[in-house]
Amino acid sequence: MDADQLKTFLEVSRTRHFGRAAKNLFLSQSAISSRIKALEEQLGTALFIRNRNDIQLTPAGNRLLSHAENILAAWNRARHDLVIEDNKISSLAIAGTPSLWDISLQDWLHKLHHSHPDIVLHGEILQTDDILRRLLEGTLDLGFTFEPPQMPRIEIEQISTVPLVMVSSHDKLTSQQALSQGYVMVDWGISFAITHARHFPALQTPAIHLPLGRVAQEYLLRHGGSAYLAEPAIAAAIAAGVLFKVQDAPVIERPAYALFSSEVQPSTIVRTALNLFT
Repeated sequence: MDADQLKTFLEVSRTRHFGRAAKNLFLSQSAISSRIKALEEQLGTALFIRNRNDIQLTPAGNRLLSHAENILAAWNRARHDLVIEDNKISSLAIAGTPSLWDISLQDWLHKLHHSHPDIVLHGEILQTDDILRRLLEGTLDLGFTFEPPQMPRIEIEQISTVPLVMVSSHDKLTSQQALSQGYVMVDWGISFAITHARHFPALQTPAIHLPLGRVAQEYLLRHGGSAYLAEPAIAAAIAAGVLFKVQDAPVIERPAYALFSSEVQPSTIVRTALNLFT
């Protein structure tokens, strides 16, 4: 088994198509088939059910998924660590949820690079459950999320508070008008949903639910409507007069958190990186 075989397996499992996997990996379809066949022979089991235009994972293939991701993550981290040791430089492996990358992490990343340009940085977009798993496995140094877990072996530090404000494509609306005219519900997590329901108990289920603030913002700009969006991300749209705050709507604040393993003493570079949020 080698890393290329695992990469090929993950790409086929993602695309569910040998041809698309070959295109994405810049390989021939026969090379993709050969790698998968060799991996199956080494493991002694089939990984895919091969039907025409419908490639599905077998139960064994499903079980291999997380192992393959972990092995490749550990391999990449080992390669980075060897290079870093040889060159006496620092590394940082981080992951954040999609919303936090859009709102906070990009600006933080620029600060980190400006103050420590010698850091080898490996960043990923992951959901909270995957961040936790990777922290516990030791393949991440830092994770960032809106929803802090209460679990052993994970340390939590609040890094910021993100104000979520109701905005609309129309000016001078009341909150009740905004809620009744093309309101878009954005998934800002469980805590937001609970607070939102407390502020607007009579709200009927909105017709549009979207997973990310930037997706909702683009929707409002194209189709009109209202939504709760992160104030830092919409400052330019408000200044340009294409979105407007709904003045009587309450601000809902969402704390953002950094996570790291309590089993590993935070390195100097981890602590330095976290201090850039203050």
